[in-house]
Amino acid sequence: MTTYIVRRLLQMIPLMLGITVVLFGVIQAAPGGPEAALLESDRFIDPAVIEAYRARLGVDQPVPVQYARWLGAAVRGDLGVSFSTTRPVTEMIVERLPATLELMGASFLMAAVLAFLLGVFSAVRQYSAFDHVGTGLSFLGIAMPVFWFALILQLVFGVWLGWLPVAGTATIGASSLGDHLLHLILPASVLSLRYVAGWSRYLRSSMLEILRADFVRTARAKGLSEGVVVWGHALRNAMIPVVSVMALNLAGLFSGAVITETIFAWPGIGRMFVQAMFSRDYPLLMGILLLGSSMVVVFNLLADIVYGLLDPRIRYD
Repeated sequence: MTTYIVRRLLQMIPLMLGITVVLFGVIQAAPGGPEAALLESDRFIDPAVIEAYRARLGVDQPVPVQYARWLGAAVRGDLGVSFSTTRPVTEMIVERLPATLELMGASFLMAAVLAFLLGVFSAVRQYSAFDHVGTGLSFLGIAMPVFWFALILQLVFGVWLGWLPVAGTATIGASSLGDHLLHLILPASVLSLRYVAGWSRYLRSSMLEILRADFVRTARAKGLSEGVVVWGHALRNAMIPVVSVMALNLAGLFSGAVITETIFAWPGIGRMFVQAMFSRDYPLLMGILLLGSSMVVVFNLLADIVYGLLDPRIRYD
C-alpha cells in the first residue's frame, strides 16, 4: 500500500501540471478581461489608461509568459494578487476555506447518516411501504434542482414557520454555538440532498446482494440476531462500493457549495468564486479552481485507499 501511495503521489505532479495548463488557458480564453469593467462604464476612458492598467496587472504579456510567471510563483505558494481587492489570493482562500470545509463536513455527515439509515432499512424491508417511499424520495432528491430546493426551504422554515435563519452564519448580536448551528442546518441540508438520494440507492442495491450471500445465511443459521447479521456482517461488505463512491463525491460537495453558499450568503469559497467571476478576477478564479481540482485528485486517491482497506482481497503492492 505504501508503494502504491507514493507512486500515485508522484503521478499527481504531471497531472496537476496539465490541469493548471488547461485552467489557465480556459480563463485566458474567456471573453473580456480585467479591464472590461472599466469599458462597461458610460464615461470615456483614455486607451493609454487602459494599457497602463493592463501593464500593472501583468495581463499585457503573452499567455505563455503569464503562465510561466504564475506557475513559478504558485510553486512557492504565491497564487498572485486579487485584481478586485489587491490582497494575496492565498490569504483570501485561507480566510474563506474554514467556512466551506465546515459546510462540506456537516453536509457529508448528514448525508452519510441519512443515506445509511435509508439504504439499510429499504434493503431489509424490500418492497414495503417504507421502501417505496424511500425510493420515491430518492428519485425526487436526484431530480430536484438545488437552487429551487434551497428557496423552498428558506420560504417554509425561514419565512412561514420562522424556525431557522435563512442567511449568514450568525445572528447580529448573538455569537453562541447554538445560533451558529441553526444557521448551518438549511445550507447543509440543501448541499446533502443529492448525495443522500444517490448513496442510499447504492447502499440498498449492495445490501440486497449481500443479504442473499452464503455467509449471511450461515450467520443466521448460527443463531445470531438479525441486528448483528445486518449491521455487523452484511453492512461491512455492502459498504465497500458505497464508500468508494462517497469518497469520489467529496469533491462534488466543494463544487456544490458554489450555489449553496451564494443562496444562503455563507461566507465561504463558493460565494467568493461567484463574486470573482462577475469581477473577472483571474488570479482569484485560478486559485479557487486549482484548489477544487486538487480536491478531486486527492479524493480519488482517498477512494482507492479506503477501497483497499475495506476489502482485504485488494492488493496494490
